Amino acid sequence: METPGRPESAKTQMLEAGAAALQSKPPIEPPIDAINAYLDGFHFYNGHPGVQMEAHHYCSILNEDVIQCVIFDGNTKDAKIMGVEYIIDEKLFAGLPANEKAMWHSHGYEVSSGQLIAPGIPAVAEHALMERLAHTYGKTWHTWHTDQDKALPVGVPQLMMGFTADGQADPKMVEQRNRRLGVDPAKTRAQRADIPIPPADAGADGWRHGKVIQITDPTGTHLHRPSTSTPANTNSRSSQ
Repeated sequence: METPGRPESAKTQMLEAGAAALQSKPPIEPPIDAINAYLDGFHFYNGHPGVQMEAHHYCSILNEDVIQCVIFDGNTKDAKIMGVEYIIDEKLFAGLPANEKAMWHSHGYEVSSGQLIAPGIPAVAEHALMERLAHTYGKTWHTWHTDQDKALPVGVPQLMMGFTADGQADPKMVEQRNRRLGVDPAKTRAQRADIPIPPADAGADGWRHGKVIQITDPTGTHLHRPSTSTPANTNSRSSQ
């Protein structure tokens, strides 16, 4: 999907090059330099479980218990920022108020099912990372709904959720992602069979218990499953 706007001018390209060269030296240490993990998974709009999309997470690990991620709609330089996800350990999550917990989703099933992957790293390293993520919870907001074919970041932020059981994710969406990234789902599941998956906190995944929190869009934008899937070499999404 093309973003409207004029092509970059030579002046803009020169400014970009200068900023990249000068603003990446001490004492300036850009937060983006701390991004050191790439995760790929799936989200759906809270309250609209059938409206689903692939999400590319570029994350920085702040400490043993907190990770922050910028979410893109692809893994190439022209990808759009879709939103953010904050990930915290189960111990921190346990201390949150009940109303807050409902806005977070568990990661146990995403790990055991093989839906959540870390492309490009050795299997041993990915296994260790997934062992850690199985005990975490994520709070995700999308701000640019490119899965809805929005050429610009219009509308309001939306709270997103993750899958918790088989049969929830659009199989065509998952298969498209797996084929594009060379993922063997059966092999991934088998490799993670030894990872202990803790029961999800009863307060998480609020949508499962009828507690759906979402921002109503005053513009009247209607979230829906697009009539067509995306091309095979691009970000996958659910479709009718």
